[in-house]
Amino acid sequence: MSDLTRKVMLASMGLMSLTEKKAKQLARDLMKEGELAETEESEFIETMVEKSQEISRDINKIIEEKVEKYFEKFNLVTAKDLEEINQKLDLLINEKKGSK
Repeated sequence: MSDLTRKVMLASMGLMSLTEKKAKQLARDLMKEGELAETEESEFIETMVEKSQEISRDINKIIEEKVEKYFEKFNLVTAKDLEEINQKLDLLINEKKGSK
């Protein structure tokens, strides 16, 4: 496997954490190897960064959904649940104070 192929594979595997700096370096490497035209550089970088952000959003969404399912499955209390309980307690305390 050529060094260039390896870099492209690593870039695609690590796309979710790809920074603009890394995308620029990859573009320069591809241009050196003749795999990318200089006129395509900025579009390539922009596309790589956008894809990285898109993949990150998708993975975060999947993780959030999985965590929510586990919380439901194991009947765990969330911060939102605690906030709702606190609000109800505040209402009951205020009602109790008002009835005295």
